[in-house]
Amino acid sequence: MSPADPFFDEVPDHRGRNSLKWGKYEGRDILPLWVADMDYRAAPEVIEIAKELARFGHFGYGKPSPALTELILERMDRLHDWRIQPNWLVWLPGMVCGFNIAIRAMGKEGDEVLSNIPVYPPFLTAPGNFGQNLIGIPMTLEGDRHTIDFGALASATSPQSKTFLFCHPHNPVGTQFTRTELERFAEFCLRHDLSVCSDEIHCDLLLDEGATHVPLAAISPEIADKTITLMAPSKTFNLPGFGCSFAIISNPELRRRYKKACAGIVPDPPAMGFALAEAAYRHGEPWRQRLLHYLRANRDLALSRLAGIPGLSPFPVSATYLLWIDARGLAVENPQQFFEEAGVGLSDGADFGSPGFLRLNLGCTRALLEQALDRMEQAVGAR
Repeated sequence: MSPADPFFDEVPDHRGRNSLKWGKYEGRDILPLWVADMDYRAAPEVIEIAKELARFGHFGYGKPSPALTELILERMDRLHDWRIQPNWLVWLPGMVCGFNIAIRAMGKEGDEVLSNIPVYPPFLTAPGNFGQNLIGIPMTLEGDRHTIDFGALASATSPQSKTFLFCHPHNPVGTQFTRTELERFAEFCLRHDLSVCSDEIHCDLLLDEGATHVPLAAISPEIADKTITLMAPSKTFNLPGFGCSFAIISNPELRRRYKKACAGIVPDPPAMGFALAEAAYRHGEPWRQRLLHYLRANRDLALSRLAGIPGLSPFPVSATYLLWIDARGLAVENPQQFFEEAGVGLSDGADFGSPGFLRLNLGCTRALLEQALDRMEQAVGAR
């Protein structure tokens, strides 16, 4: 395990701060390891920009600076070997509205939307918001790694299937899809005339040393023509409360439809969101590297400890700070409730389409994680 890092070991006290994550269990001795929100302070340079803007004291409407656009273009090229154009960017206040708008732009009432299962809960409800039908494709295991089940995908695809809602890297199972998998997936989508909304919000949180993220739209011009890619600095730099995300859409007609679907409904990001996104992309790389180092150690600790608890089977996580656990071996009716009663608040796998599973948020201090694992081990041992 890596040595302690004082910056990530010492987090502010979130209690009484109207935090969604910590407020769920306000006044109760339950450690919150559920929603995908890290406990850490943002990069010092980002905090300084926020202070400067607060001292300026004007909080009117904002717009992205040309520098922010250039930072994103440079970042896509440097980190992902993907060369994009400024006019491909569509600014959004969040990812959930981003993929809801994609479904609206790509299909119509009665169409089918395909998605891997388990998956981030808003994926499960988004198609129904527009009268479209979700078709869940259970993922398959290759050893202990989740990946796309192409046989199940082929069986589930029909003439009514119009859109694939893709989570890449995958939340909650932590899979980083390989180029080979993406090429096969792209070929399938092109062959079946499927448009794709690819949620790549966790693309900069790769936990395997030396790993690189390959955007689906970077596989070929043909798949790019049918893809809406969603990204944001929010997960990478722990800025979700400032609502600054973006879609990347190379196809002009698809981009036009997407903007039309946004019109009058989706607001622009706030001025502070634009400014902090720029600060994070400009100054946050040293912070991100320290974060990844810390998260890797948290992952390794959790995998080691959980593998020794009877009835729990954790899966290796290559990306995200979220750990997926098979708790069906506990033979309890509701594993999430079982551990909540033991003082550990985890996400219920049923919300992701997989009852009997759990999701654990690794984005906390080492000490809090160890305390949560102790409680889980004691709860199972006392049965």
